[in-house]
Amino acid sequence: MRPLPPPAPQFFVAAAQPCPYREGYVERKLFTTIHGRSDSHLNDVLSHQGFRRSRNVLYRPSCPNCRACLSTRIHASDFSASRSQRRILNRNRRLKARVSRPQASDELYELFCRYLESRHPNGGMTDMDSLDFAGMMEDAPSHTRMITYFEMSEGDRERRPAAACLTDIFSDGLSMVYSFFDPDIPSRSLGTYMILDHILMARTGGRPYVYLGYWVPGSPKMDYKCRFSGLEIFYRNRWQRLEMLSEIDTGPPPGPGEPLTRQAASILVPEIVKGKW
Repeated sequence: MRPLPPPAPQFFVAAAQPCPYREGYVERKLFTTIHGRSDSHLNDVLSHQGFRRSRNVLYRPSCPNCRACLSTRIHASDFSASRSQRRILNRNRRLKARVSRPQASDELYELFCRYLESRHPNGGMTDMDSLDFAGMMEDAPSHTRMITYFEMSEGDRERRPAAACLTDIFSDGLSMVYSFFDPDIPSRSLGTYMILDHILMARTGGRPYVYLGYWVPGSPKMDYKCRFSGLEIFYRNRWQRLEMLSEIDTGPPPGPGEPLTRQAASILVPEIVKGKW
C-alpha cells in the first residue's frame, strides 16, 4: 500500500556540497517535498517566503557561511523595457506561445538536450534521460503550465519549438521554474524574450509578479536578472526593491547563525482543512 503524505509539511536540511556559484564555498538547503498536484497552494505560500520549486522539492538556501543566493521577482506593473529589450521583442515578433498542461515530447527533449550541451555542459542535469525529462515536465502541481514558443511559417503554421518554459501559476504571479531554448540562434536572446513575455502575461492576467529564481550578486551566470527594472529580492526575510538598497550583505550570518529548527519553525505554512491544504 502506498503511504499517505504527511498531514503537514516537514522540513529537512540537505547535506552540504560545493557551491556551483562561489568557489571555495559550500551550499546547504532547507527543503520540504510536495506530493503531486494537490500541493499547489503550499508551493504558492512558500514562494512568498523565498522558496523555489525543483520537481517535487521546495527549497531555500540555508548556507552556513554565505547569504548570497537571493530570491528574485519582477514587479510587472513597474517594469519598463529598455531599448535593447524592445529590440529583443521586435526580433521575436513572429514567435507564437502555446500554453498547455506540461507534457514531454521528443521535440522538447531534443531541444532541452541541445540547450544543456551548449549552455550547461558540466551541470547536474546533463545526465537526464527522456524518462527523467518526462518526470520533470509531468510530475508537477496542478497550476503548472508548459509555455512553448514556436516560430511561425509564412502560412502561419507552427514550426519546431524554439524555446519553452515550465511555469508555475501563483495567486500573485508567474514563476519561471525552468526554461530552455535553441542555442544555435544566440542573436535572438530567447532567454530574455521569455522573461519579457512572462511579464506581459502577468500584466494581462492581473498578476503582480514574475518570479525568476535565485540571483547571486557578482555571478556572471545570473547578471541578466538585474537588467530588468522593477526587480525585487527577498532580503532579510522580506521582499525589497533592489534599486532602493545601497548595499547587500552576502557574508555569513552574524554570530553562530540561527538554528535550523528555528528557521523551520518561522516558516508560514497553509492551514490544514479536512486533510487538505
